[in-house]
Amino acid sequence: MSKSLEDRYKASPLYGGNAPFVEHYYESYLQDPASVPESLRAWFETISDRGAGEIARGPVESALKAAARRAGPAVAVPHDVLEKQTAVNLLVEAYRLRGHLLADLDPLRLVRPGRPSELDPASYGLGEADMDVLFATAGVKGRPIMRLRSILEHLENIYGGSIGSQLAHITSAEERHWLQERFESAVAARDISADDRRNILLQLTAAEGIERYLHTRYVGQKRFSLEGGDSLIPLLYNLIQRGGVGGLEEVVIGMAHRGRINVLVNIMGKSPRDLFSEFEGTYDPTLTSRSGDVKYHLGFSSDMRTPGGDVHLAMAFNPSHLEIVDPVVQGSVRARQSRRGDELRLKVMPVLVHGDAAFAGQGVVMETLQMSQTRSFRTGGTVHVVCNNQVGFTISDPQDARSTLYCTDVAKMVEAPIFHVNADDPDAVVLVTRLAVDYRMRFRKDVVIDLVGYRRHGHNEADEPAATQPTMYRAIRSHPTVRRSYAEQLVADELVSEDQVRQMVEDYRQGLDEGRVVTPSTLGMVGNQYTVDWSKFADVDWDEEIHTAIDAGRVETLAAAITRVPDDVKLHPRVARIMADRVRMAEGDLPMDWGFAETMAYASLLTEGHRIRLTGQDSGRGTFFHRHAVLHDQNGGEPYIPLRSLSEDQANFLVTD
Repeated sequence: MSKSLEDRYKASPLYGGNAPFVEHYYESYLQDPASVPESLRAWFETISDRGAGEIARGPVESALKAAARRAGPAVAVPHDVLEKQTAVNLLVEAYRLRGHLLADLDPLRLVRPGRPSELDPASYGLGEADMDVLFATAGVKGRPIMRLRSILEHLENIYGGSIGSQLAHITSAEERHWLQERFESAVAARDISADDRRNILLQLTAAEGIERYLHTRYVGQKRFSLEGGDSLIPLLYNLIQRGGVGGLEEVVIGMAHRGRINVLVNIMGKSPRDLFSEFEGTYDPTLTSRSGDVKYHLGFSSDMRTPGGDVHLAMAFNPSHLEIVDPVVQGSVRARQSRRGDELRLKVMPVLVHGDAAFAGQGVVMETLQMSQTRSFRTGGTVHVVCNNQVGFTISDPQDARSTLYCTDVAKMVEAPIFHVNADDPDAVVLVTRLAVDYRMRFRKDVVIDLVGYRRHGHNEADEPAATQPTMYRAIRSHPTVRRSYAEQLVADELVSEDQVRQMVEDYRQGLDEGRVVTPSTLGMVGNQYTVDWSKFADVDWDEEIHTAIDAGRVETLAAAITRVPDDVKLHPRVARIMADRVRMAEGDLPMDWGFAETMAYASLLTEGHRIRLTGQDSGRGTFFHRHAVLHDQNGGEPYIPLRSLSEDQANFLVTD
């Protein structure tokens, strides 16, 4: 039997090099002979003496493998079969490249998704006659073979829903394929438990509850409400919880004032009583934690319980200059990682919450992204969340604010994955958040979540937005809140009752009335070995003279160390002259210049146990040829850094241009 099988296969126009291709169709043939192209069906019928449908899988696979060893790379697939499968492959790839254009992202439905021609099967010569033919799927839904009709249905469900993914700009095949597989499987499965969905409703109730409470209690006061982007609260909550499971110990958040009060109360665990005192102007502005700043610029610290352990949260203080907080957060994270010895950058993670117009238009965003993977500024990846209102301040058309399709296109410069998600679909928001955190923890690179919502009020609560966006605000006035629509979904799915929904609202409001902390997972400030006690800096007389001088004996000892150069390091003549002059300065033969005094100050701090990190333009040499903290060997050897050779127990010194 097997010899006859091999002889007949050799006589066929199908060669061994095509074995994987033929095996796919053979599996389909066993299920339904009519599903494969006629030319292949006829060949499958000829290789068995027992007739169609009775072929044993083993002999056919053995014949294919044996022929593959003989035939090598020769390929001769029937033209019509190869052409159709190639067309299907191209169509699947087009969805992965351009499917984000199908996504239904605008909660207000003012911007409707289009359908590019490359997502039309007819563009690839595929028609109704091909819809029930089985094809290799290129991994769609994790299945090797499906009918074309099913392939298209799955692609439409994945890419035509509430999430748009942009991954094509990522050059790393490993990252791109990992993201593609995880994204498609997550969206197709929609695996969010009933408990998760009830928790999401609780968080949405909190997000809406604090805004409505403030709106009625402090009428007309600015708070830069989150309304329309309420899903930011379950997003941040799930981000921290997912990170905690993955081993995160600390999250540093940077954001401007849009939604800041909401995040402080519902994520960070700030006491509503303290918040209300700030609105009423009764708080003590001398307290260090307040810094006398306005309520929507304040920072905060707390700890949150997660299944993986407690996670410390820190929100950076922020002035009105929006994205200027971005590099501040990165520097804070880098310092915290250094303090923990977190060289893999898996214990402390930065999270930046941006506005759409600011993300697209402010240069500090680009500058921060550009430095994100450099040696001295790398923090292991930032999760960027764009709280996208689809409008910047009073601009009439967002396209007047940028030259790109999306406000997030600037992130392509560092090949960050970008996920756009409709803020009115909280389940989709949570799915994307989990994927983004998993990517950051695995590949330690930036990732962007574009949370597309709207701004229910104007730029602030005293603004009248309809003056410049009449169409948008006509739609907003009649648009239900995400809490309301999500509650209706959960009631319809029998996950909660209407009474339970009402009770959630009442319980949250009662918590605000009582002024108690309303974030269930917050632990307050539990503290750990890295917690800093800032109270000692309160009530300090900063006008008091502070003595920083060092005695002559230490000057002599430190000068000897910072002017000592190994014999195998050949200095440039000008630098050698500077080092020689520093020896004379230490001996008192020359007055100290700025460069020597600065280096001596660093040396004294390092030997007292204070770590120093110098970064910036020309930090090693000094812009004016004065510092020379790094000495370059003119023979091409390793640079020498005297400030690292002061003593065995000195603190670490890092300098980077």
